[in-house]
Amino acid sequence: MNSIAINFVDCAIIVLYLIFIIWWGLRNGKSSDAGSYFLAGRTMPWWIVGLSLFAASISSTTLIGQSGDAYHTGVAVFNYNLTGVVVMVFFATFLLPLYIRSGIFTIPEFLERRFDKRSRYYFSGICIVGNIFLDAAGALYAAALIIKLLFPEADLQLIIIIFAVLAASYTIPGGLSSAINAELIQAVILIVGSVILTGACFANGGFDYLASLFESGDMSVRLIRPLTDTATPWLGLIVGMPVLGIYFWANNQTLVQRVLSARSVDEGRKGVMFAGALTLATLFIIVFPGVIARHLFPGIEKPDMIYPTMVLRLLPTGLLGIMLSALLAALTSTLSAILNSTSTLFTMDFYTKWSKNTDSRHLVHVGQLTASIALVIAVVWAPLIERFDSLVTYYQEIASYLAPPVVGTFFLGLFWKRSNAQGAFWGLISGFIMGVVIMLVKYVAGIPVPIHFLLLAPILLVVSLAVNAAVSLATPPAP
Repeated sequence: MNSIAINFVDCAIIVLYLIFIIWWGLRNGKSSDAGSYFLAGRTMPWWIVGLSLFAASISSTTLIGQSGDAYHTGVAVFNYNLTGVVVMVFFATFLLPLYIRSGIFTIPEFLERRFDKRSRYYFSGICIVGNIFLDAAGALYAAALIIKLLFPEADLQLIIIIFAVLAASYTIPGGLSSAINAELIQAVILIVGSVILTGACFANGGFDYLASLFESGDMSVRLIRPLTDTATPWLGLIVGMPVLGIYFWANNQTLVQRVLSARSVDEGRKGVMFAGALTLATLFIIVFPGVIARHLFPGIEKPDMIYPTMVLRLLPTGLLGIMLSALLAALTSTLSAILNSTSTLFTMDFYTKWSKNTDSRHLVHVGQLTASIALVIAVVWAPLIERFDSLVTYYQEIASYLAPPVVGTFFLGLFWKRSNAQGAFWGLISGFIMGVVIMLVKYVAGIPVPIHFLLLAPILLVVSLAVNAAVSLATPPAP
């Protein structure tokens, strides 16, 4: 990988941005009690909820991964976001009112109220593992890729450690309020910077290139692909992506926690819809630039490097510093969201059960310690992601093995009164065992799995639903 020069002005912009965002996050932090630290006092208006939700969702898999996947396979990767917008409507209609009115701190807490504590502990544990090994490690790895492009000789692990310390410096002391207020700045920088980059892509022949692809009917600009497609087979759009979308937008503590901070159900719904509108824009500011990059920069060996490559090679001095700040903004906001989510899950779902007479201030200290430990684990794991093909593959494939049992349990819990605690627990366990077996076969034994992961997700979902229904009918109904 060749080094790309960056001058003093751009470096100064990046440094000033990092200093400002740390100061801003600390200035707006709230850690006086558990409600303030974990849910920002439940006082956020809709536009803050929406911007925060969008900033937290533009993770490494979206910004770095989706542009890389668009470079490699075309616009079909946008189907994940398109499905997500449909899921957001479902979430805002059915789930959001239940979440906010119940006064819960965590999504697993909702499962305990509907079923029992076993389901809560299982889901909370899965969320914590996913937060650390998928989200936090992925964000750190993506940040390291950007810095490695500038300084190829820099040690990957050292870059990851430095970036982790920067993100933690304001999130761990200030909690969700720090994260959300920092995300407001980061969301604006990200949107403006991405629009600038998109303009640069189109100005460098991108419009004519896209037009030629559409005129010729090239496969790279088709959202619907054949069943044999290795990236997004058409059947997977119908039966697989909705499962992942529900898990990501409606069951994911990292994102839903932003909605729980809304001051009312109506404000929360407006915030979700605002985030949905911004998500649709990713077709133009993330996916299309990735496709255009095939024309501008052919032969990139590692697709995940295409977005930072476009930034570094297309933008002039000053704008380059702004866009690099936008990249770091997306990754920092993701990491801050994950740390706060993880600390909330462990503190409210586990620690409060072990130490029932703990005061609110002590819970804040436990949350801060939890976030620190989670970050250390993510720092150790992040370099190992290099072994996978891409960030999108890493995240979506692992999620497709873990998400279906959780989605099935929530679905039956909401829409079928006969589903009981026994059915929910064994439905979760059966799906989890199947997912673990698939991962062991594929990643440990090295045996190829002939079914695409988007088609495996609905199979795991059906098995989990069937076990849940069978056990629920075979055992006494809930009171």
